[in-house]
Amino acid sequence: MQCETQSPHSLTSLLDHQPGENTLTRKKMSLSSILSADAIDSAVKDCQAPDSFCPKKFFQLCGLTKKSPQDVKKVFSVLDNDASGFIEEEELRFFLQRFNPGARPLTDKETKAFLCAADDDNDGRIGADEFQALVLS
Repeated sequence: MQCETQSPHSLTSLLDHQPGENTLTRKKMSLSSILSADAIDSAVKDCQAPDSFCPKKFFQLCGLTKKSPQDVKKVFSVLDNDASGFIEEEELRFFLQRFNPGARPLTDKETKAFLCAADDDNDGRIGADEFQALVLS
């Protein structure tokens, strides 16, 4: 499988292991096919300073709050880098970099606050429904 060249807003998401392959096949998926590149850039720039990230504000600035539940789930699948069906704490740390590779990682404080804001069942990870509820609330 070949990957297309994508914009800086491209993400790599894990796919199933193909028979006869020694490595996992990866597919590029672009967030800019769902969100505008300008809105993504604006949202990332708004939280450049450490401990300035607010998930709800970020979702508003990047335009995700105005998208359909189906589009929100597509974004979730891109953020779920290991394709486990959940966004775990380590994946959250690199949340901004999924939108823009040059962005900073979230601080421990921001990561834990984000997890607390979305993890309704307190299992230490964010499921697709929890993510959608946070984005669209």
